[in-house]
Amino acid sequence: MMAREMRVARLNLLLLFLAIACALGVVTSQHKARKLFVELQKEQELARKMEVEWGQLQLEQSTWAMPTRVEKIASLQLQMQLPKGEKIQFVRMGPETGSMKQGAGSAK
Repeated sequence: MMAREMRVARLNLLLLFLAIACALGVVTSQHKARKLFVELQKEQELARKMEVEWGQLQLEQSTWAMPTRVEKIASLQLQMQLPKGEKIQFVRMGPETGSMKQGAGSAK
């Protein structure tokens, strides 16, 4: 009977170590999951901030590229002006060859 009790004691001890190892595994995996969740939240917040910044940049780009603003800067700062009608040339592409042909109103 003594041998049987020793086997049972060893089995109990083995099961105790297995239970402790499983508990440590659960704690470790929960800790990793929490860390990853916190990291996910930070990345989502960064994505939201970047979306806001993207919207602001698009608005800024549309403001800078407004035709009236470009014309104003071209005329005031660069002293540019529209050419006279007789100086304007129209260029048409030929449908078959893709060659260019001068149209009416071309300069001499």
